[in-house]
Amino acid sequence: MTTIKATAAAAPVRWLTVLHDPDCSLCRHLAAWLRGQPKLVPLELVPVGSYVARQKFPTLDHDASLGELTVVSDSGEVWRGAPAFVTALWALTEHRPLAVSLSTPAGLPLARAAVFAVSAYRRATGAGVPAGAPPVPARAPGPVPRAEGWPPSGPVCDDGSCPVSATPSG
Repeated sequence: MTTIKATAAAAPVRWLTVLHDPDCSLCRHLAAWLRGQPKLVPLELVPVGSYVARQKFPTLDHDASLGELTVVSDSGEVWRGAPAFVTALWALTEHRPLAVSLSTPAGLPLARAAVFAVSAYRRATGAGVPAGAPPVPARAPGPVPRAEGWPPSGPVCDDGSCPVSATPSG
């Protein structure tokens, strides 16, 4: 397992993978919206928990990704919840300024509210929950990087390190 630590000399983000739930109608709609947006950073949308996702990110906690929006960069940074939402917006040409605003202390509550609303919808509709599975407990999203220097030069995980092995596609 590789642990990636934040460094000042981290490579720039070349692409991002968004893990989405194809069984959730809202998630499908948002994935289609993301696909149609002009991008500054390419986004690859991969069904969460799929064979492709597991091959691409063998050390990622795929069960956690099923319950929470997850974005992974080509260099292995992992964002979940509100930070993942902000990171996905950051990749979009027309929405980068919004992402920068949402990454600030004043904007973070709005990002958390957006992610909470989607999560509440998914729980209410049963989307993304395997039959017989216990409900996914709510947890506070990890820290969002400051707007200055966005994207972060390193991972944004709860403990500052992300045990993920990213394999560039193609």
